[in-house]
Amino acid sequence: MGNEALLVIDMSNDFVDDRGGLTAGKPAQSIVPYIVKLADRFLSEKKPIFFCMDAHEPNDPHFQLWPPHNVKGTWGAQLYGRLGEWFQTHEKDSNVIFIPKSEYDAFIRTDLDQQLKEHRIDTVHLTGVCTDICDFLTAYGAYSRGYKTVAHRKGTATFTNQHDLFLNHMKAIFKTTLTD
Repeated sequence: MGNEALLVIDMSNDFVDDRGGLTAGKPAQSIVPYIVKLADRFLSEKKPIFFCMDAHEPNDPHFQLWPPHNVKGTWGAQLYGRLGEWFQTHEKDSNVIFIPKSEYDAFIRTDLDQQLKEHRIDTVHLTGVCTDICDFLTAYGAYSRGYKTVAHRKGTATFTNQHDLFLNHMKAIFKTTLTD
């Protein structure tokens, strides 16, 4: 496939935990073991893993559309469960990178593109939530910048019934490879 990176998108307490401010709940919780296993594989192969996470100010205009979530410095903005533990164990590794983001697309107003170029990445693997919002728009951000995209069915989830529809849109529109 070339030089690959793993993107773990928005796997925070607010998006995954049952008590989260904008949770995908059980579907999001069920993908955690798969993402941890995939992150272990990428790390063992010395491929970078990017944790792309919403990071909002308390008065963010975003909250006119959505309930407050991922407010900087709160429990809700922390990585969820085993992913949080995995990140804490490996965060000093140069191939484990945290990317705070304020938009749905992890490329907008972040240095994700620059860091991918520094690592000579040509293919990004998409995991996390939500399939029909941040995953989909990050797939577009990657595609529009010339990256190949791979979306992991077992590594993505959402709080709507649009999961498969948006994975199929990624495949049709952005030429995303779908994998289990």
